[in-house]
Amino acid sequence: MMSKKSIRFFNDREVRAVWDDENNCWWFSATDVVRAINDEPDYTKAGNYWRWLKRKLKQDGVQLVSSTHGFKFEAPDGKQRKADVLNSEGVILLAKHFPNNRASKFLDWFTYSDNTIDGQSRKKAYTLFESGLLNSLEPGSIKCLQQIHAYLFGGLYDFAGQIRNKNISKGGFTFANCLHFPTIIPTIERMPETTLDEIADKYVEMNVVHPFMEGNGRSTRI
Repeated sequence: MMSKKSIRFFNDREVRAVWDDENNCWWFSATDVVRAINDEPDYTKAGNYWRWLKRKLKQDGVQLVSSTHGFKFEAPDGKQRKADVLNSEGVILLAKHFPNNRASKFLDWFTYSDNTIDGQSRKKAYTLFESGLLNSLEPGSIKCLQQIHAYLFGGLYDFAGQIRNKNISKGGFTFANCLHFPTIIPTIERMPETTLDEIADKYVEMNVVHPFMEGNGRSTRI
């Protein structure tokens, strides 16, 4: 049985996954992968393309590591339905044998290649931990969050460390209106953080604010 779910976004197309305790791995929605690579807004069309592509690859001798372990994802009608899933190796193999050249950027993103912002900022995150710099920052403050963001994304985004001045949304969810930041952010800064529950509450509130244009998740988790 799955123990947890994960959602990542590639060009604002969700790529959902479920954790398999028995096999100790993530399984990714095959339709989501195809939808992300083709930048296809229609789930039905993406599903049809996946079924065609699966047959084609099998005919070509490409054996994807897939599963139908009863994992379910929300369908366009809102119901939970069983879906084809791929493990990480299967996703990479699919991308490498995709019929068009759209998959290369997706593959860089999925594998955290050094060619992507995700890959480069991930390396910077390890460097940040090893540097000891975090010990000198004031946790729970927006200044600390800006310093972390600037460290991770400096040279990658021209807005590294800068609070956004535009409104944003992702996956149908709209984050806090930036016009209210002067009131919202100081209020969150003052939230207590003496227990694990309090820290979690504060983290959730800051995540809803999403103070940066990009790179909020990694910065707030650190």
